[in-house]
Amino acid sequence: MLLHNITLCDFGAYRGEQRVDLRTEPGRPIVLIGGLNGCGKTTLLDAIQLVLYGPKADCSGRGNRPYTEYLQQCINRQADPAEGASIALEFSIKVEGEEQYYRVVRNWYFTGNKTLREFLTVLVNGEFSRTITETWADHVETILPLDVASLFFFDGEKIEELADPRSAAKVIESAIYSLLGVSAVERLRYLLKTLENRQRLSEADQEVLDKIRQQEQELKHATQAASDAHQLMAGARSELLVRQKELDDAEKKFERAGGKEYERRKELEAERNRVKNQLAATNKRLVSLAEGPLPLLLLQEQLTELTRQARLEREADDASRFLGVLEQRDEWLLQQVSEELPAEVRTALKRKLTGDRKKRAAAAHLEQNLGLPHDALLQLSSLDQALATDAALTRDLLKEAADLAEHLAVAQQQVDAVPDDELIGALVKERKVAIERMAVAQAQFERGEALHAEAAARRDRLAAELDRTHRVRREAEWRSEWLERMIKYSEKGRGTLEKLRGELLDLHIENVEVAVLRSFKKLMRKQGLVSNIEIDTDKFTLVLTGPDGNPIDPGRLSAGERQLLAVSLLWGLAQTAGNRLPSIIDTPLGRLDSQHRQHLVDRYFPEAGRQVLLLSTDEEIDEQLLARLKPHLAHTYTLVHDNKTLTTTVQPGYWWTAGAAHVA
Repeated sequence: MLLHNITLCDFGAYRGEQRVDLRTEPGRPIVLIGGLNGCGKTTLLDAIQLVLYGPKADCSGRGNRPYTEYLQQCINRQADPAEGASIALEFSIKVEGEEQYYRVVRNWYFTGNKTLREFLTVLVNGEFSRTITETWADHVETILPLDVASLFFFDGEKIEELADPRSAAKVIESAIYSLLGVSAVERLRYLLKTLENRQRLSEADQEVLDKIRQQEQELKHATQAASDAHQLMAGARSELLVRQKELDDAEKKFERAGGKEYERRKELEAERNRVKNQLAATNKRLVSLAEGPLPLLLLQEQLTELTRQARLEREADDASRFLGVLEQRDEWLLQQVSEELPAEVRTALKRKLTGDRKKRAAAAHLEQNLGLPHDALLQLSSLDQALATDAALTRDLLKEAADLAEHLAVAQQQVDAVPDDELIGALVKERKVAIERMAVAQAQFERGEALHAEAAARRDRLAAELDRTHRVRREAEWRSEWLERMIKYSEKGRGTLEKLRGELLDLHIENVEVAVLRSFKKLMRKQGLVSNIEIDTDKFTLVLTGPDGNPIDPGRLSAGERQLLAVSLLWGLAQTAGNRLPSIIDTPLGRLDSQHRQHLVDRYFPEAGRQVLLLSTDEEIDEQLLARLKPHLAHTYTLVHDNKTLTTTVQPGYWWTAGAAHVA
């Protein structure tokens, strides 16, 4: 469906005939209509819905007023009541591959006897169609069902309603039911149920009728009680959220003031004392080592010289004892080989043996002035090994002592950082009060939840009893085979429709969830905030999952983030529907910050569909955002309001531009 143009004549604040060209082209899907608050942006959205749906239109300015009274107030104040007001909408749709052009005109005026008359005219491909005109209320549902239109024609209030977790469930349920066709199934189930209950009611036994009336009255009271309990639970939930925020603020202040360290004071002091005792034990071991041979390491050179002297004196002692024996051995050896070896070899051997004895004789004459014992060398060797072992152990203990000293310094700093009782006492008290209030609010919410569950259970029980009574009545009224067969197949049909409802949800809900998550990630500034979005088809609430796999309460999101979540939901539903319908968005940017606004302008509006109508103030789409939208704009308009005449006219162009010709 593509909108071509809309013409307003003396409708609301629009004086005279005001025509807006809504046609778009590939790559330029956006029609931007600007207006200050009160200039008629929402009136334009109401006009499109009114011309299509008449009494069924969900117009923002109607409220609970009767339809004729609403039409009367929609006539411009300066217009002639006899001329009245009119709305003409032109659009095209494809039917079996062929383009069909529609012109729908709805006008109303007062007759001479002050009676309001309304007329509807429908032209198809330029020709008046009496059949479609007379059946337009049903025919328009085949083009754009009213329930589905709410997903594409929405204003800031719709986004605010979706952004509120307390009221979003009903909107989400209505939207998904409309999109997936479940609402039609539900209506059919209700009609079958009503048909069953009304069969031959006039002939039912009076006792059963009286019981039905009594049960219906009880069910009415139980339904009201369940609604009241729900309101009580909602109020308790709001109070719980307030107390939760107070507790969070108190926790943050407590933490900033060193609250965590204050709570860990005994633990920190115990750790400090443990490290301190361990350091003392290490130092004690070092002192014990220092009391042994360890100080001799300071005389390392002297010990080396002493060892060398002990070795020399031992060698001298050995030489003096073996010198005579060696001389006898050498003479005996020369006698044994004198006849077998040549003379020159014997001479060389004799010289070699003589030189060895002289060397030993020189060593034997060493002056032994230290008077060392015979095993001095062995004792010095043992001392050297003991010093090496003690030195290695000392190095390890010194490193351990240094590490413990550093650890002790850190532990002491942590203990010193603990605030004293006087400094943090007020925050401890404030935190305690917040915890107690939170506990009270939690208890009240749980009580409200229990009361609501009890009231809802009683309502459901009474509804089941009423249903059983109706079945008893129907059984009493089954007087013919035809009636029995009709009821049987009606109940069977309702069961089949119930299964169809579940299968429709199971078949399409995953696609909706994927589209909503993709849209949300595309619009969000914090890309890692949400990793998954699911729709609980029992409660019709959004279940958000964070990157750590834990659930995220939508109520904890900021107002801007909740608004983006609502837009993502509408966008995801529209994408699942194929973006085949125009999107009309009134006051689209709400409470969003600048970066989120840029994301909507860059990533949502150009891709929201083939045709997107934006109704914005100058503060929402300002000069900077207008420049970002410019490549995607087909037309721009400004609603200019005359404060003297209280009328609005449509002018080409947008603030900071001079008309549609300047958006190219």
